[in-house]
Amino acid sequence: MPIDTVHAFATIRELGRRLRARQFTSVDLTRLFLDRLEKHGKALNAVVTITGEIALRQAQQADDDLAAGRDRGPLHGIPYGAKDLLATVGAPTTWGAPPLADQRFDEDATVVARLREAGAVLVAKLAMVELAGGLGYEQADAALTGPGLNPWNPKHWAGGSSSGSGAAVGAGLVPFAIGSETSGSIVTPAAYCGVSGLRPTYGRVSRHGAMALTWSFDRLGPMARSADCCGLVLAAIAGYDPLDLSTSERDYKYDAKSDSERFKLAVVANSADGIQPEVAENFAKSLEFLRERAEITEVQTPDLPYGAVVGTIIDCEAAAVFEPLLDDGRVWKMRAPEDRIGLHVEQFISAKDYINAQRIRRVIAREMDKLLAPFDAIVMPGRSSVAPPIDRTFGEYSRAWKHPTMGTAENAAGVPSLTLPNGFGPHKLPTSIHFATRAFDENRLLRLGRYLQNKTDWHQRRPPLG
Repeated sequence: MPIDTVHAFATIRELGRRLRARQFTSVDLTRLFLDRLEKHGKALNAVVTITGEIALRQAQQADDDLAAGRDRGPLHGIPYGAKDLLATVGAPTTWGAPPLADQRFDEDATVVARLREAGAVLVAKLAMVELAGGLGYEQADAALTGPGLNPWNPKHWAGGSSSGSGAAVGAGLVPFAIGSETSGSIVTPAAYCGVSGLRPTYGRVSRHGAMALTWSFDRLGPMARSADCCGLVLAAIAGYDPLDLSTSERDYKYDAKSDSERFKLAVVANSADGIQPEVAENFAKSLEFLRERAEITEVQTPDLPYGAVVGTIIDCEAAAVFEPLLDDGRVWKMRAPEDRIGLHVEQFISAKDYINAQRIRRVIAREMDKLLAPFDAIVMPGRSSVAPPIDRTFGEYSRAWKHPTMGTAENAAGVPSLTLPNGFGPHKLPTSIHFATRAFDENRLLRLGRYLQNKTDWHQRRPPLG
């Protein structure tokens, strides 16, 4: 079978099956995605660096290994993109920030190294909001490459801070990408770009070689065509790393078995109130599919100051991480005007506020575990609305919609979540559904995701790019 555009939107398993059947080679597949990255990636402001030389070398090695009977697993020969906060030998790692456009490292991030060992092929470093949004950006044009454009409608935002990862997967420029999350940076672009995004448990995946925004929040995770694809990627990148002492020693093995188990789910009371009507409607339809296999109970969230706690901790740790940019004046070269002053403001948060926020965070983690313990997962709309337009500030666009607090609580507690596409709303933009569960229980989320995606085809839809 000749390789063509249809393969750009295939799952990892389908591409792997065809590679092993020798319908095409990894070099063929890599050239397809390099061409699409060149054609669409820059137009969407989704790409910082196309790593063509690295990619073709790795793809040829993958083909040689398969020919010699050495199969490294499901990701063998599969191209991918990495958010540009992951250190990569042979390419810049800009952190999305203009003053760091020429920054390079002489060691690969652990995630990049593990994906190479799994036979995956790095085709691009993908765009991101400058410094992962740690300086308080308020509009889409806050990245070295310009505003991340949504592949479904480029007048709208791709989401932050993993904007390039979401757009690249959504546009069929890579089969999967690695994003990072501190407070919504995987789940938001996944929701806006109509892809599947998995935020693992804090400590599940090594952050060695990744830019820090906040040491006690940051997580790396996959964005891909399906929940199953996310599981395959997580299996390759998860695990203890002596170079990152925050990593857990718990082993992770992806369980992709199909079964007929029933689920016990919780829905946050009133979670669909005050959100965009189309988002609420699609959420209700998704719940109907879930009820065929699940008992669904309504729950109340504990009344705790999630936003204040998370915001205080992020601001304080970001102030410490990025202090060198303040000291030498490079902060004034940030793209977004608000990012030029945000780091100055963060310096004035007191130590007692940080300590008290960390104390309350422990309460949040305890109460979240109590809330989640009786259920397989808690379920809610992924975002309150479809992606905002790029020509308005976030506040101007979103003040009409109620914003769910659960995502903030989940990040405070360090628990995993899965965001999946579940329909379309205004301007032909994707909507999403979101699941969260207890720490280190990613497989339960992935089983839920596989069930829902076996019942629907939203994850198979393609944007009007060609």
